[in-house]
Amino acid sequence: MASHLYRDTAVVLRTYKLGEADRIVVLLTEHHGKVRAVAKGVRKTMSKFGARLEPMSHVRLLLSQGRELDIVSQADSVETLAPLMVDLDHITNGMAVLEAAEQIALEREPSPQLYRMVVGALHTVAERSGPLVVPAFYWKMLAAEGVRPELDECVRCGEPGPLIAFDMDQGGALCRACRTGASLSDDALEVMRMILGGRLNEALDLPASRTTHEVAHHATRAIEHHIERRLRTVAMFESH
Repeated sequence: MASHLYRDTAVVLRTYKLGEADRIVVLLTEHHGKVRAVAKGVRKTMSKFGARLEPMSHVRLLLSQGRELDIVSQADSVETLAPLMVDLDHITNGMAVLEAAEQIALEREPSPQLYRMVVGALHTVAERSGPLVVPAFYWKMLAAEGVRPELDECVRCGEPGPLIAFDMDQGGALCRACRTGASLSDDALEVMRMILGGRLNEALDLPASRTTHEVAHHATRAIEHHIERRLRTVAMFESH
């Protein structure tokens, strides 16, 4: 029976070795969700084929559907990886985007919006550094997942403020009477509102400060709460 061939565009989320010569690639595709596929023979030679299937690569693919793992028949670069590989900061931020996306994406569950967000986030990582590039992606991804935190009033009692705590278990910011979770400064609350309220570029221009560190911390804890596990890449950029 002929295998089913299909084309898609994807970001390579992760790779790992299979046998002596093959590599498994975990792909976030535009139309087929998260797909695991085998790239045969790519570790035997220094092939361009293998180089196009490194993490963060944006590729056009021809795949054949398998029972458990699909097979990559063809891979062409959509754009170069070079801007993401200029230094450790870019690489770390890019990998942090990929790790969160891999945890959010579902196997063979189409999510064109998540695919577009990841491509956009990697473009942002390539074009600008800044302490909120990854945290902003986390907040936006949570909002897209339907778990946008309540930041305009106390999530428990509806009081407009002052809001002094943040608790993802509760779903957002809390007033003094209802407070649980972690402390939330006025400045951090304002930056979170900027990110989720249409002023993303303004937030991304902010220099590193205690406030951006606090926003990053809340973003990380929020995404980890949603995926119910710790992120490996977090320690690297939280320490910046």
